[in-house]
Amino acid sequence: MSGTKILIDTDIAINIFRGDQHLAVLLQDTEAYISIVGELELLGYRAIPVEEGPWVEKFLNECIVIGLIDGIKEIAIYIQRQYNLTLPDAIIAATSIFLGIPLLSTDDHFERVKELIFIFYQP
Repeated sequence: MSGTKILIDTDIAINIFRGDQHLAVLLQDTEAYISIVGELELLGYRAIPVEEGPWVEKFLNECIVIGLIDGIKEIAIYIQRQYNLTLPDAIIAATSIFLGIPLLSTDDHFERVKELIFIFYQP
């Protein structure tokens, strides 16, 4: 993946795994980033059969996984307090803000985070 940088939420990856071809084409020429939260959610997602684990790992290897560093922690704390998001969603939003790249998600509650460049995707 190369080109436009974008942070993908866990739900976007799950939609790709479910065969959303429009989404796969949309992301084809992007440099995809994913938060450590998204990585952990994908690896632990029960609806993905164990035999598809290698495919999930291949997908994650094509993404740039962003860990939890101090700058992201500080922004996540602010977002959680200011916008009352769950901690995982606050970390995902904070990662996008910290990197200065858009967040692509099917979760419209991210729209209320005014500091976030948010792209809503409706499957």
